[in-house]
Amino acid sequence: MRKIKRKIRKIFNKSKKAFFRVLYLFFKIFPVNDKRVAFLSDSRETISGNFKYISDEISSRNADLNAVYVLKKTNSAAKTIWEYTRIAWLIATSKFVILDDFYPLVYPLKIRKNVNLIQVWHAVGAFKTFGFSRVGLPGGPSVNSKNHKNYTWAIVSSANVAPFYAEGFGISQHKVLPLGAPRTDIFFDEDYKSGVVERLKNELPFIKDKKVILYAPTFRGNGQRSAYYNYDWIDFSSLYRNFKNENYVFLFKIHPFVRQPVNIPEEYKDFFFDVSSFREINDLLLVTDLLITDYSSVVFEFSLLRKKTIFYVPDLEEYTATRDFYVDYEKFVPGPIARNNSELISNIKSFNEEIPDSLQNFLNFYFEDLDGNSSKRFVDALENNFKDYRNVNQM
Repeated sequence: MRKIKRKIRKIFNKSKKAFFRVLYLFFKIFPVNDKRVAFLSDSRETISGNFKYISDEISSRNADLNAVYVLKKTNSAAKTIWEYTRIAWLIATSKFVILDDFYPLVYPLKIRKNVNLIQVWHAVGAFKTFGFSRVGLPGGPSVNSKNHKNYTWAIVSSANVAPFYAEGFGISQHKVLPLGAPRTDIFFDEDYKSGVVERLKNELPFIKDKKVILYAPTFRGNGQRSAYYNYDWIDFSSLYRNFKNENYVFLFKIHPFVRQPVNIPEEYKDFFFDVSSFREINDLLLVTDLLITDYSSVVFEFSLLRKKTIFYVPDLEEYTATRDFYVDYEKFVPGPIARNNSELISNIKSFNEEIPDSLQNFLNFYFEDLDGNSSKRFVDALENNFKDYRNVNQM
């Protein structure tokens, strides 16, 4: 019976997607609304991340642009017939369609010439391979896949990473614009930062008057459906013994793809806390004194605070073989590498506030402009219909 239900559900979903594509073709006969900016996401339910800062900038300057949103928590979340209809209409008739992550519905479509399909990818920088850079690797796409290839523009943090994104998305490098990541503007807004710190001290009372260690690893596996994390790498007892009485508190921010939560032993719950339910990790970074991560792009945002990171990578060789990097990982990371729990504890103990030259070099490479004006540059481009970049591309 279950197999029959799954088969019926699969057929129904395919029918809805076929209906969506027919609707899109039909809606293309209608004129494009030159003022509409459609924000589409299958990875967030609220206006957050890059979407929030772009939207706020549009509102603050009273731009002659009309923002609309269709947001879903995951790309596996069911869409109604009405949502399929609305999304088809928006893609067909909006001057600007903005994505912030993988968005399967759009890839089979031929985008109209006077519509801009813009990817403002949720992660900053690029060092682990993704998309078409992973052809031939486990979980990588077919070279014939249509994913990503119909973007008009992709927005990145620096010209230095433009070749990586062009390769990953399977698009021409001239379509990759180093306007900056809008979500990083908060790191240059002192009022915003102080406000978030005060708010989080109230929401997370256990961090008050403590030095905060944030453990934020990325997932393992080939994607959202197979994502997991090996919690055996965390030695709760050893970390507790070494740092409980050193005025530290230890927070976990596990990747949202990982469905299994961290299981904190009862006897250590006055030191370890799971804050994975917080959607925006950038706010948590503002109260973090020391970040522990691995291959996560969170290092790019945290580096803007001129704070240090420890890279805990017990599986570095395996990860390199199955995922690979655009750069030499051991030369890339602006902080010490720990291969096991003993090295992790040693690095936490030797932590100090001194900023190494490698961190500034890292910032200079991965950020075109360290000025907090990425949202402004992006909305300037919208208002100008990317005219400056079109002219450059035609030369």
